[in-house]
Amino acid sequence: MARVLLLNGPNLNLLGSREPGVYGADTLESIEKRAAELAREAGHELVAFQSNSEAELIGRIHGAAADGIRFLIFNPGAFTHTSIALRDALLGVRLPFLELHLSNTKAREAFRHHSYFSDIAVGVIAGLGAFGYELAVRAAVRQLETK
Repeated sequence: MARVLLLNGPNLNLLGSREPGVYGADTLESIEKRAAELAREAGHELVAFQSNSEAELIGRIHGAAADGIRFLIFNPGAFTHTSIALRDALLGVRLPFLELHLSNTKAREAFRHHSYFSDIAVGVIAGLGAFGYELAVRAAVRQLETK
């Protein structure tokens, strides 16, 4: 059994009420619950954490190895386009991760087209709404099984 960290960035706590036309009607709680179920079915444990604070997200990344985390699923939200500090934290801990987005960032405003994480991620899932989280868990399980 491996531990997987599902890390969600700013404003994702508002899912279900925040721009449902863009982000869907599912709440973060329901998404996390389904992701944890999928991980458990595969024999792994999923731990979820959300913060609107860049510093808290960095701290959680830094502590991941000590917490026995072997893989990370990360939806950095708006920090995707702005946070070199989060990128450096991920590079510093050398933890394999998937970058995840509910919306298709390439089909949105030009400032959302650049990601500070895509080039260092194992893979990127974007534009599939809450279903993307299920796919990310399945991909994480596959990555863990091939290591």
